[in-house]
Amino acid sequence: MSLALKYRPKFFKDLVGQESVSQTLSLALDSQKIGNAYLFSGLRGSGKTSSARIFARALQCEKGPSSSPCGECANCKASLEGRHLDIIEMDAASNRRIDDIRELIEQTKYNPSMGRFKIFIIDEVHMLTKEAFNALLKTLEEPPEKVKFILATTDPLLLPATILSRTQHFRFKKIPHKLVINHIANILQNEGVSYEPEALEVIARSGEGSLRDTLTLLDQAILYGGNKVEAQSTISMLGIINPEILENFFLSILQKNEAKTQEIVDLMREYEGEMIVDEMMIFLKDKALSNHQYFPPLLLNRFFSILTQAKTLLALNSDSEFVLLLCVMKMREALKLRDVASYIHDMEQKTTIPTSLPATQSPQAPQTPQISQSPQISQTSQISQAQAISVSAKADGANEPYSTPAVQEEEKKARGEAEFATLKERVYDRSYTLGELFERNFLFCSYENDELKLQSQAIGAEREELAKHWQIIKSMAKECFGDGVNITFVQMQEEKHQERQIPQAENLMAQEPIAQEEQVLQTQPTPQPQAQPQPTPQPTQQPAQQEAQPQPQIQIQPQPQPQLTPQPQIQPQPQPTPQAQPQIQPQPTPPQPQPTQPQPQQGSAQERALNPQEILERNQTLFATLEEQLGVDLCDVKIIRNDRD
Repeated sequence: MSLALKYRPKFFKDLVGQESVSQTLSLALDSQKIGNAYLFSGLRGSGKTSSARIFARALQCEKGPSSSPCGECANCKASLEGRHLDIIEMDAASNRRIDDIRELIEQTKYNPSMGRFKIFIIDEVHMLTKEAFNALLKTLEEPPEKVKFILATTDPLLLPATILSRTQHFRFKKIPHKLVINHIANILQNEGVSYEPEALEVIARSGEGSLRDTLTLLDQAILYGGNKVEAQSTISMLGIINPEILENFFLSILQKNEAKTQEIVDLMREYEGEMIVDEMMIFLKDKALSNHQYFPPLLLNRFFSILTQAKTLLALNSDSEFVLLLCVMKMREALKLRDVASYIHDMEQKTTIPTSLPATQSPQAPQTPQISQSPQISQTSQISQAQAISVSAKADGANEPYSTPAVQEEEKKARGEAEFATLKERVYDRSYTLGELFERNFLFCSYENDELKLQSQAIGAEREELAKHWQIIKSMAKECFGDGVNITFVQMQEEKHQERQIPQAENLMAQEPIAQEEQVLQTQPTPQPQAQPQPTPQPTQQPAQQEAQPQPQIQIQPQPQPQLTPQPQIQPQPQPTPQAQPQIQPQPTPPQPQPTQPQPQQGSAQERALNPQEILERNQTLFATLEEQLGVDLCDVKIIRNDRD
């Protein structure tokens, strides 16, 4: 006789790992509170059928109903031998039709012939057809007084809700691993068979919580080992991989020993791929429960994910050697990853956040190099504030954390250029002719706060053609910039005004070079220690002095480390008139004020009668000298006639 049948439970106290079920049924029998129908569900080999037979024998016992049947009366003996006339066992897997249920219902009409109740045990009840379930409903809800139903199934979810609501449901849980080991150890002691604890561990793990399957494997191990249950013989009999091999495998992965890993992988090819993956999962689960220092939770999580993907590939009939090699490669890569917390910590250590933003220029800001020059040069070659800050930063080699206003303006203009290029491509895809009109007439200005600024140069027929397809262009702009984009057109009036103004300034300077110099010299204020109103320039001077007026000389004092401090720029008036008096704004006091007053000098008539070409050459020489001393590019500097232009 097999161990599974020999050691089958005969009393509720013999059930392994099902204390809640056995206690509830025992109390129901002792208190005589017995229901009409019961449903036992759970894993295979967990004791469902055995509990149903114990419960049926307890109901039929002549000294009962009692939770502890005597086992000596005729009903108990007939129940133990499986020949009781009133305990009818039915396999629903082979008797699943509605006709079989009708025959069962016919038997409920007769009184029990031997025992106290007529008990029907229907095993694998989930195999019944829908019609069979419907036929059983009425009898299951209101059976005769002497009829009891005990249903058993491994999958209660397949039962209709109407069946579940008419029964008392008892769920049999998976038998714990330790209880299985203790139970089979007691059986081996009773049988007089020697064993090794490691072998029992392997057998219980292979049984997967089913006591019947575990006892079946124990029978095989006893026969294979010659009435001995040893670890090596049991592993060979079951065809599973040795846990020591898995230990060496994961150790080689952690130590990045590729030669050792390859050797173990070659050995694993002798086993089934699905079995290897299952054993790896069991091995890692034990390490996770024991909090092993070499297997942190993050690494275990990645390894479990890799093995889960491997099981999915094996379920698709993938090659086992390929899946095993893929697992090894992924496990090696998993060791290179880091957790998110460590990345955040490193970024916090490397990132420095300023405590406050400078509201004004720092006290140690770069200073302007001291250049002694005539008033005319300071008027004609003055650099804007944003350009001076950028130049000084390049000269000092400083790494400024904040961009200048000029740089910010360039960044604002750069935003949206990629989207505008995409918009042009889409317009070209729509119509090549329309794309040419769009590119020729629309210039990108800026894109900020969902506002797209364009400059339109379309006139005449081209403007009408663009207006005709404007809705299409606007819809394409929304696809490129977003639904909230607002398109506005900007007229560059300031640039056109400067373009018109430059030729006029050159003509005026060519016609009146000497008078322009005198006017600038007269209007240049003299720095005073205290703020006082500037005197009105005197228009009367001696003709002799005007004739003897030479060109102003430039004196440049080179500094060891030239520094620039932005000077306030003289704002031009919007519409200058020749008759208006020049508006003179006071210049800030330099660190070492050296008032320069024009001294009348004797000059020749050739110096006073220079033509425009000579003036242009002198200005180019002047700019070249400034570029060499300051290290800046003055190509974009324009010469203006006076502060009104």
